[in-house]
Amino acid sequence: MGLCLPCLGGAAEDVVETPDPEIKRRQLAEAAEKRQMEASSRGVKNPFSVEQKKKKQEEMEKRLASSGSVGEGGGLRWQLG
Repeated sequence: MGLCLPCLGGAAEDVVETPDPEIKRRQLAEAAEKRQMEASSRGVKNPFSVEQKKKKQEEMEKRLASSGSVGEGGGLRWQLG
């Protein structure tokens, strides 16, 4: 038969303190960021190249959005010659 009551000894040493909520929150955020990075690079041979392509695509979309509101012509011009 074992000891099952904490007042009978030994059980007070087994109490695990919970970490500070701020530390726990930081650890969870770091773990989530790590999982996200691993998931985004899964199956990609060169993640740097993928990031460069994504930035280039976003830049092109911004240019198209800014030029589309000014010209309203779609960027095409007829030339007769």
